[in-house]
Amino acid sequence: MNRIISKKQLSDNVFRMDVEAPLVARERQPGQFVILMVDDRLGERIPLTIADADPARGTVTLIFQTVGATTLKLAQLNVGDALPALLGPLGRPTSIRGRNGERPGRVVCVGGGIGVAPMHPIAQALKAAGNDVTIIMGARNKGLFVMEEEMRAIAGENLVLMTDDGSSGRKGLVTDPLKELCERHAVDEVIAIGPPIMMKFCALATKPFGVKTTVSLNTIMIDGTGMCGGCRVSVGGETKFVCVDGPEFDGHQVDWDLMLTRMAAFKPQEFAAKDHVCNLLKVEKWNGGKVGR
Repeated sequence: MNRIISKKQLSDNVFRMDVEAPLVARERQPGQFVILMVDDRLGERIPLTIADADPARGTVTLIFQTVGATTLKLAQLNVGDALPALLGPLGRPTSIRGRNGERPGRVVCVGGGIGVAPMHPIAQALKAAGNDVTIIMGARNKGLFVMEEEMRAIAGENLVLMTDDGSSGRKGLVTDPLKELCERHAVDEVIAIGPPIMMKFCALATKPFGVKTTVSLNTIMIDGTGMCGGCRVSVGGETKFVCVDGPEFDGHQVDWDLMLTRMAAFKPQEFAAKDHVCNLLKVEKWNGGKVGR
C-alpha cells in the first residue's frame, strides 16, 4: 500500500499528490512513469508520469487531471489514504543531452497543460547537464498553468507563457514562439509533452528546420509491461509499444493520425464510466473536487 502524504488542488480539475513509494523515488529517472490503481476490486490501471521525487523522504510527486473515472476516484482520496497498487518506475528514461560525452546544446522544452508536470524533471536534468534551456508553457488560460514557479527556477528569463485567451504571457499557440526560436537560433533539440494534437503540430513546426524533436506519448495503457499491446503506435512504419519502447519517440516519425484514432476507440465506454462514477459520488458534473448536490 502506498500512503498519500500530501494533496493540493492546483486548479479546477488538477491535483498534486505526494505518495509514499521509496523504491520508485530512489530509482526513477526523468521521463519515466508509474502505473497505479485506486480500487483493487473494480478499478482500472492508469499511467501517470513522475513529476518529481524525494529519495530521502521516499515519496514521488504525481500531478493529474480529472478526465475519467479513475482520476475522479483518485481526486477523492485524501492525506492518509493509500493506493492499493503503484508500479514503477516504468518506461525508458529520457536521453539527456550533455551526458555520456555528448556536448550540451540549445534545447527547447514545450509543455502543454498538464504536460508541464512530466517535463519538470526533464528540464531539470537538461539544465544540470549544462544545456541552454528555454521552456514554453501553454494553457487555455492563466488559471490552468501548473508548476510555473518550478519551471521559472529552471529557465529564468527563458520561460515563455502562452495562453489561448491572452490572460497570461502571450496570446496564441505554443508553436508560435517555437517557430520563432527555430528561425532565430540553431536549436539542437525540442522536447514536447502535452495533448497529442499539440505534440503533432510541434513536430510539424520543427520539421522544416531539421530539428530533432522528441515527444512523450500517453496512449491507452493496461499492464505497462508490453504484454497487452494496448499502447501500440506506429513509429517510422514500425509497431512500437509506448510502455516499453517509449514513452519518448521521434515526433517526426510518429503516425499521429493512427494514434489519435486508436485513442478515440473507447471514448463511449470512457464517458459511460465517468458518468457512473459521478452518479456514485452524487456529482452532477465534475466541479473541481467539490462534491455535493
